[in-house]
Amino acid sequence: MTLRSSPLLCLCSLLLACDKPQPTPDTPTNETAPAAAKSETKPAAHGAGEAKAALASAVIGQPAPEFTLTDLDGTAHTLSQYRGKTVVLEWFNPQCPFVMHAHGEGPQRDMAAKETAQGVVWLSINSGGPGRQGHGVEANRAGVKAFAIANPVLLDEDGAVGHAYGAEKTPHMFVVSPEGTLVYRGGLDNAPMGVPNEGERIDYVGAALADLRAGNAVATAETAAYGCTVKYAKS
Repeated sequence: MTLRSSPLLCLCSLLLACDKPQPTPDTPTNETAPAAAKSETKPAAHGAGEAKAALASAVIGQPAPEFTLTDLDGTAHTLSQYRGKTVVLEWFNPQCPFVMHAHGEGPQRDMAAKETAQGVVWLSINSGGPGRQGHGVEANRAGVKAFAIANPVLLDEDGAVGHAYGAEKTPHMFVVSPEGTLVYRGGLDNAPMGVPNEGERIDYVGAALADLRAGNAVATAETAAYGCTVKYAKS
């Protein structure tokens, strides 16, 4: 075995247990999602007492699908309430090894805090269904504590919002402009578990946010996401 092949073999071995529900972190795969993933439109998961409505599918350059989801304390968050601010949507699973790495020793350990300090709204969304890995208020509260997450974590238990956005991996990242337009969809970077696919690490999300701050169009609007599969409810 060459040293060059070792990281790839290590990442592949992590994937084998990714879909097994368990109370402790599972072992992921290093699958990547298509840059322009197809998504199906499903009823939206709204806050308590709100009627469910059909969500449009997310398209780069078009208005990001509206949604209302509740956080771990039961507070409702609607995408449109943040109009005028850049919004980052991070698909989240506290027991996914890719998420654990990113929030532990990886770039997400302080990225959200740094961006929110500059006025960005950062929302983590868990679209895991009942009985799936990382599902539920308590599992997510444990993740918030372990990773010292300060931004809201929203629950999308029926997966309506995740399907509307075409979220396939954790983490899967989306950036919405202050005008409400979806301007980026894809991976956090090009380095699953800290190992660049090739060359040097490229911070895709950071670059998209920098483009917006500079008043420029996002140069790289779509990339392939990597990580564990989103643990949608089983049909």
